Amino acid sequence: AGSTTDEGLSGIEWLGSEERTNYPLTLSVEDFGEALGLTAQVVEPCAADRVCGYMQRALEQLVEALEHAPDTPVRQLDMLPADERTYLLEELNRTEADYPSYLCVHELFEQQVRRAPDAVAVIHEDERLSYGELNARANRLAHHLIGLGVKPGDSVATMLDRSVSLVVAQLAILKAGGVYVPIDRALPSARQEWLIADCAARLVLSESDDRDLVKATIPVLPIEPLIAGTKSSVDLGLALSADAAAYVMYTSGSTGLPKGVVVPHRAVNRLVISNGYAKIDAGDRVAWASNPAFDASTFEVWAPLLNGGCIIAMDGINPADFAKALKQQRVTILFLTTALFNQYTSLIAPTLARLKYLLCGGERNDLPSFLKLLREEGPVRLIHCYGPTETTTFATVCEIAKSVEDMTSIPIGRPIANTRVY
Repeated sequence: AGSTTDEGLSGIEWLGSEERTNYPLTLSVEDFGEALGLTAQVVEPCAADRVCGYMQRALEQLVEALEHAPDTPVRQLDMLPADERTYLLEELNRTEADYPSYLCVHELFEQQVRRAPDAVAVIHEDERLSYGELNARANRLAHHLIGLGVKPGDSVATMLDRSVSLVVAQLAILKAGGVYVPIDRALPSARQEWLIADCAARLVLSESDDRDLVKATIPVLPIEPLIAGTKSSVDLGLALSADAAAYVMYTSGSTGLPKGVVVPHRAVNRLVISNGYAKIDAGDRVAWASNPAFDASTFEVWAPLLNGGCIIAMDGINPADFAKALKQQRVTILFLTTALFNQYTSLIAPTLARLKYLLCGGERNDLPSFLKLLREEGPVRLIHCYGPTETTTFATVCEIAKSVEDMTSIPIGRPIANTRVY
């Protein structure tokens, strides 16, 4: 058999061989008795020698601990070289930037009112309010809320769709020292009741036709008569802390019940001012397309109002109508969930390409959708965002450029200003 094999290989020059794997990372440890051998197979851009270096250091740390401190927990062993650890934990987290961490959200809004009272603050369909008008309405409602017994720290639930009235309500609740709790009107009544009870809401602000739909043991008040009331329209000027809660947003909890996340005023300020990823100014018009009970609405409402811009409240998500509204309202900044982003890039990419900032996130991304939009030569800034509700909407961002063509997935990026990521 040997001679037959040799005859079959006659004339063939043996150049070498290689192993292959279908896995992105394969690490083998060979025991040679007096030594160990490490073999790593990785997918680019990860380097095999770097992986072997990690493993070698881990083994060295393990041997050192077993010899000198056998009770050391494994989690305390350091796999990273000192310089890389410093880079990851310190250099990449040098995100400090000046922002008004000492002021409440409504106080920053009132600064914009004094700066440009006649500038348009919010538009919904045919209704629009200037900063001065929005402030006056919010002040009247805030005085009503205090008269109804709302005290600093009290929760006030809102069951309102995207509208001018909801913006008024959120501002008024903050001005009264309260905490706004947005509840989705489309939820089953039993879930709505559970949320209202869980946040210990003092009262509920609703649409005029919701009073009989919301079954609650606390007052359920239609908002329009309160806004139209004759209470004072002067700023309240309550002494409140930026560390106080501004809102509670509910997320799906691991127990099957929603989990309430309490967010302070300063966290909202950090999200939208000197944030390191989007410079928003008085010329910007920000689309408000998210469900008010979804944390992206925090960015969509307060990014414009705390920077002198304008909220454009959007209706519906039909792609053609959505694109038409973006053009007619001259929207400059838009956030889309990943699902909508993937859909819209295949249907209205030219419209999206006109934007100044297009932000997206919420689920695992679809690389072809980003590439399609980049081929439209826009938008000016395309940003992939990541962050749980607990970190106030966004924790990390990655600005997307044509270089992603060589990637297999979109990174979640680096921490935004005044944020640390581990």
